[in-house]
Amino acid sequence: MATRSMSEFLRSQWLRLMTQRRTLRFRLMLWNTAVVALATVATLFGLRIGVRNALFHEIDALLKEDLENIALEIPEVYPPESAALHEELDRKALSHSAHRWYVRILSTQNEEIWASQNTPVPRLGFSNAVDFVPMTIGDFRVIQYHENTARPPVIIRVGASLSLINEDLSQIDQLVFLFVGVVLVGAPPVGYWLAGRTTGYLAEVIHTAARLHPDQLQERLPLRGTDDELDQLAKTVNQLLDRIARHLEVRRDFLANAAHELRTPLAAIRSSVEVALGSNRTATEYEELLGEIIEEGSSLEALVNQLLLLSETEADVLKNRGERFSIDNVVYKAVEMFRGVAEAKDIQLNVGTIDRAEMEGNRQHLRQVLNNLLDNAIKFTPDGGTVSITLTRHATLSQFTLEVSDTGIGIREEDRLRLFERFFRADNARRRESETKGTGLGLSICRAVVEAHGGTISATSQLGKGTTFTVVLPFHS
Repeated sequence: MATRSMSEFLRSQWLRLMTQRRTLRFRLMLWNTAVVALATVATLFGLRIGVRNALFHEIDALLKEDLENIALEIPEVYPPESAALHEELDRKALSHSAHRWYVRILSTQNEEIWASQNTPVPRLGFSNAVDFVPMTIGDFRVIQYHENTARPPVIIRVGASLSLINEDLSQIDQLVFLFVGVVLVGAPPVGYWLAGRTTGYLAEVIHTAARLHPDQLQERLPLRGTDDELDQLAKTVNQLLDRIARHLEVRRDFLANAAHELRTPLAAIRSSVEVALGSNRTATEYEELLGEIIEEGSSLEALVNQLLLLSETEADVLKNRGERFSIDNVVYKAVEMFRGVAEAKDIQLNVGTIDRAEMEGNRQHLRQVLNNLLDNAIKFTPDGGTVSITLTRHATLSQFTLEVSDTGIGIREEDRLRLFERFFRADNARRRESETKGTGLGLSICRAVVEAHGGTISATSQLGKGTTFTVVLPFHS
């Protein structure tokens, strides 16, 4: 039963791991394991090579020292008193039997003259050797020297077995493989735990984002205060949510205001029709009622056209340019169209500097911008006031500035900041100064059209002194 339970547990854990193999946490675990394993293997094998080189350097130094000592003694005692030297070398060979240290003395023709105890059998081949340069032959490390001062000249070879070094390296190899095995076994769970600390926050972000609804965007992603990439991601998402919430709020206000503005003419049309159908009337009365219906229908049509124009700006339709025209001609035509209206209110319409400038864009939409600005200036300027318009070309900046100013009642600062919002109307006192009611879309359309042509529009105003609208647009050279 215990074996079955363990197998079922391992099987469940394996299935769970397979279901998570596509998750970021699982991939981070694999990357962490791979990096740690590669770094560990590289470090341990680098350490092994370093230890091996150190051991070889140590034995080479000892062999070289022994060779130098023997080379100093041979010219003095060899061959007359060589027996004493041979006895001393044999004693040294016996004392270093664990290392299988030995000495061979050969003629210059490579014929063996004498060999100490522990000299390997069969004799090791040794060709193309350089004096005092160690070489590895089989399981031995060997170094030689040509002693030419002896009579006759001889070759001295000193060697020692590498078996102890190989045993040490073998133990190091076992430790390396053991440690690598421990790392390969331990790195995945540790990496999985570390990845969980990172992805756990991402899971919380995902869970929070999944709860969000377009109608309820008050909730925001939590910040840990670490100011790392995850915190920056949360801040960016929160800023996006803020923009979406503001956009949805504007859209809701827009729909509510549009419905309100549409309801007024529709209600007027319906009431006129109901009055007409309520009783028999004379032809003159019917004509008056039909005239009212046509007037309300015209207002309704104007509002719908403005709404369609705003929808075009949102869809970037206005950015499809291609028509090239002279903006100064558009200014002159707009001034001529409103000159009669200005004279009827005893308003002086001044035309200042009008520089010639050509641009690319939608002539009709830009003319509508001018018409809206001139219409507002005349509407909110008392009788006997002044409305001025100028068009200045700035060659160095490749742009021109259009200014429409008036000596009207002005705009309060808090209202000026909201002038270009859809359906916004200034304070009641300003509206009472106008003879007609607007929809509150004119200036928002002006801004949309100007920005679609790569320009800017702004307003400055002082209560009781007037208002100036400034439009800056690029021109075509």
